Amino acid sequence: MLVLQERPAEGVLLLRLNRPEKLNALSKELLKDLIAILADAESDPAIGCVILTGNGRAFSAGADISDMLLRGVESYVDPDRLDRWHKIETFAKPLIAAVNGFALGGGLELALVCDIIIASDVAKFAAPEIKIGSFPGDGGTQRLPRAVGRSFAMQMILTGEMVDAAVAERKGLVSEVVSPEALIARAVEVASSIAARSVAITPYAKRAVQAAFELPLAEGILEERRLTVEAFATEDRMEGLRAFAEKRAPVFKGR
Repeated sequence: MLVLQERPAEGVLLLRLNRPEKLNALSKELLKDLIAILADAESDPAIGCVILTGNGRAFSAGADISDMLLRGVESYVDPDRLDRWHKIETFAKPLIAAVNGFALGGGLELALVCDIIIASDVAKFAAPEIKIGSFPGDGGTQRLPRAVGRSFAMQMILTGEMVDAAVAERKGLVSEVVSPEALIARAVEVASSIAARSVAITPYAKRAVQAAFELPLAEGILEERRLTVEAFATEDRMEGLRAFAEKRAPVFKGR
């Protein structure tokens, strides 16, 4: 199995990239398995949040270089490649990256498409493609500046140098850093808090925040308003209002 599945808590799905001998390099087969699992999770009302981590000492060391050597530019112009990344990016439910070790190249890009990044204090981040005459080609040049700003993104991409977890946190790349022993427990804690909310509403909140990075401010505010109005059509939105008025905990049904 290239992606292992666990249910560590109610409403939480934990996925482990499972190519430890290759530092969880992102082969076509691994990404295909990941996308299939995410598709199932998206339609499963019992899952409110997904955690993604790596087996062994890496989150993911990036693209499978052997495929690039074999196929050359075809490995990038392949429309399936764009489609695979698009399906991960548009996964509707909250997605947490629990970065346990190296997140390099495509591994960094995979973490960047997640909604929250929690890192072990031994985690290392880099966009090392420049060292082999390349640069990030699966969204890294667009998402990294949005996470850490133009200057530091340029530094990472043009030098390929490693960044440790403390610097990543300081630059805003990750939300928090914990010990290796506490990483999964903390990710599950955060995921459980998210999963306890309405699974009908959290995708709206996720889409609204994403709009802040995709649209100018005025358009983003209009999109936020549109999503807020749309969410009023859900049972859970009204249940939340009634529960507040009645001074009780809401009972969400995920619809």
